[in-house]
Amino acid sequence: MVLAKTAKQRLITLEGVNKSYEQPNGQQITILESIDLELRTGEIVALLGPSGSGKSTLMRMIAGLIAPTKGKVLYHNRPLIGLNPGVAIVFQSFALYPWLTVLENVELGLKAKGVLPDVRRQKALQMIDVIGLDGFENAYPKELSGGMRQRVGFARALAVEPELLCMDEPFSALDVLTAENLRYELLDLWLEHKIPTRAVLIVTHGIEEAVILADRIIVLGRNPGRIRADLPVTLSHYRDRKSPSFQALVDQVYKILTNPELEEIEPSTPVFSVSEPEPPKAKYQSLPAVRIGSIAGFLEILEDRQGDLYRLAQELQLEVDDILPIIEAAQLLDLAHIREGDINLTETGKEFIVSGIDERKQIIKERMLNHIRLVQQICTLLHSKRNNRITEELILDILESYFSAQEAQKQLQTAIDWGRYAELFSYDEPSGEIFLEQVDIPEPAAV
Repeated sequence: MVLAKTAKQRLITLEGVNKSYEQPNGQQITILESIDLELRTGEIVALLGPSGSGKSTLMRMIAGLIAPTKGKVLYHNRPLIGLNPGVAIVFQSFALYPWLTVLENVELGLKAKGVLPDVRRQKALQMIDVIGLDGFENAYPKELSGGMRQRVGFARALAVEPELLCMDEPFSALDVLTAENLRYELLDLWLEHKIPTRAVLIVTHGIEEAVILADRIIVLGRNPGRIRADLPVTLSHYRDRKSPSFQALVDQVYKILTNPELEEIEPSTPVFSVSEPEPPKAKYQSLPAVRIGSIAGFLEILEDRQGDLYRLAQELQLEVDDILPIIEAAQLLDLAHIREGDINLTETGKEFIVSGIDERKQIIKERMLNHIRLVQQICTLLHSKRNNRITEELILDILESYFSAQEAQKQLQTAIDWGRYAELFSYDEPSGEIFLEQVDIPEPAAV
C-alpha cells in the first residue's frame, strides 16, 4: 500500500461561484451556479460530468483564465485576481509549437516567468528527464508520437513547479494503450513524490479513469452546472479494476450521472454525499444530440444485455460522453429506464424493438407529442399557421431565452431530426423553414 501525501492544506477555495454569459438579445445564460469547492494539497481530484456541465469552464476559473460572474475564487485564502500563479494546465490537444524543439517547448513557461536562461535550461532538462524524454531534447514535435508529445506538455507544465496541476482530458487524444501507460506513469511520479506539484485536478469523461487516479471525485450536473456529489475515494493505490469495491464505486458514479433527479443514496453505501437537486428552471428539456437510429441501435443491444450499466458500457467500450446522451434520449422517450445503476427496457421500449419501421415511427411520434415540450410547441405553431410553415429563426429566438446561441441551434437540430424521423413535420434547409406535408397530423397534447 502506498501512503497518501500528508499535511493536507486548503489550496484553492470556490465560494458561491456562478458563471454566466450574456446573449446578443440580453438574455443571461448560466453555465455554472452555486459552486462551493475546496482543493487541498496532497489530493488528486477528478471532475466528472456530462457534456455541457461546465467542467472546463470551472477549471479555467480556478486557473484564473476567466473570472466568475458571481462569488469568489480564493488562492491561499486570498481573492484571486487575474492568472493563478500556482497553476499550470495540460490541455487535451498537445498545444506544442512545431518550430520549437522539445527543450524549447518545455522552457516556454519558465521563459514567460522571466527565469534566467541557465536556470530555465537546467529546470527544463530535469523535468524532461523525470517525464521520460531523455534523448529527445533536440527533437521537433513532428518527430514524436502522440504519447511523447503529450509528455512534452506534462514536462512544460511541471517545469514551472505549479502547486496545482490542472489537466483537461489529457489522455483523450491518445490511443487506449498509450493513454493507459501514460496514466500510470503519471500516477507513479505523483505517488513517489517525483513531481513538484502539491495537488492535481483532472477533467475527465472516463469514470474508470477517475476511480483509478483520484482521491476525490466531483460530479457535476448541467443546465446549469452544479456540484451533485463529492466522493472521497478511500481505495489504496494501485487499484484493481476487478475488485468489488472498485466496481461498486464505478457503479455509484454511473448511478449519479444517469439519474439527474437522484435525491439520496442508500445508507449502505456511505462513500459520498449527494446534494439535493433544485427544481429545474428550464422550460424545455435538454434534448441530447443523438439520432433516433443511434437510440434504436442501443435498444437492440440492450434487449439481450439488460442490467448493470457499468458492465454494459465496458462491453461496448463507450465512455460517459458517448453513452450518456443515448441513455438520456431513451429515457426522455420512455423507451428505457434506470434504477439503482441498472438499465432496462420499458414496455414501450420492448414494443419498439419488435416493431417494424412504420410502427417504430408511430411510437416515437406518440412519445414526442406527449413528452417533448419543444416538439409540442413546433407542432402547435405549425398548426396555427394558415400555410403550415414556420421559420427556424422563430424557434431559435424562443430557445435563446433558455439556452446559449450554440446550444439553441443544437436543440433545434435535434428536434428537427426527431420530428422528421417520426414524420411529424419536414424541413427545407435552403429556406430554413419547418413545414407540414400533411395537415391531418394530430395536435400535440396540452401542456
